Amino acid sequence: MTNGRQKILKRAVKEIQDGMCVNLGIGMPTFIADMIPSEYNVMLQSENGLLGIGAYPQETEIDPDLINAGKETVTAKMGASYFDSAESFAMIRGGHIQLAILGGMEVSEQGDLANWMIPGKMVKGMGGAMDLVHGAKRIVVIMDHVNKYGETKVKKECTLPLTGQAVVHCLITDLAVFHFDKAGMKLVELQEGVTLEEVREKTEAAFLVSESLKV
Repeated sequence: MTNGRQKILKRAVKEIQDGMCVNLGIGMPTFIADMIPSEYNVMLQSENGLLGIGAYPQETEIDPDLINAGKETVTAKMGASYFDSAESFAMIRGGHIQLAILGGMEVSEQGDLANWMIPGKMVKGMGGAMDLVHGAKRIVVIMDHVNKYGETKVKKECTLPLTGQAVVHCLITDLAVFHFDKAGMKLVELQEGVTLEEVREKTEAAFLVSESLKV
């Protein structure tokens, strides 16, 4: 894992508070499960029907039938429960998930999110993201600031199919942290070693800068 992604994950785990019910999207967000402070009582929910996901299993603990929404083998914490997808999505749509941390392909200055498909490439399905961005009480998106071609992923308008419009509350990249509200997109933190000029250079979206900008 790159140093930039380690920075993203370390910052993202700070969004989780003790006692929360949290959904972690597939991809990079799943690594957060191993980073939650051990003293926290956090229930991780997976849309494929598990509440109480634990850390990734050791080799002797692997159960091929126990997986998360990304088809990765996981463990279950004491008190975990299993249920069908209808009940799982009822939890999401009913507003019982306090925080969802999702990966992103693009985020716009309005807080639009595109994270479920690239036209012309095969996808298994839209997954639970479209429900999560409207059902979870807070949406945090984590992603690299630019793609592998050096093009920004923080855009004026998303060019990929949208998962949801104006749904992102917080965006964490390897360069910075942004918050979204009625005033628009605001830069609130810089990752260590990053300058404001670098963020401006690599961001297409228009954004405000917090008066209390910090590292």
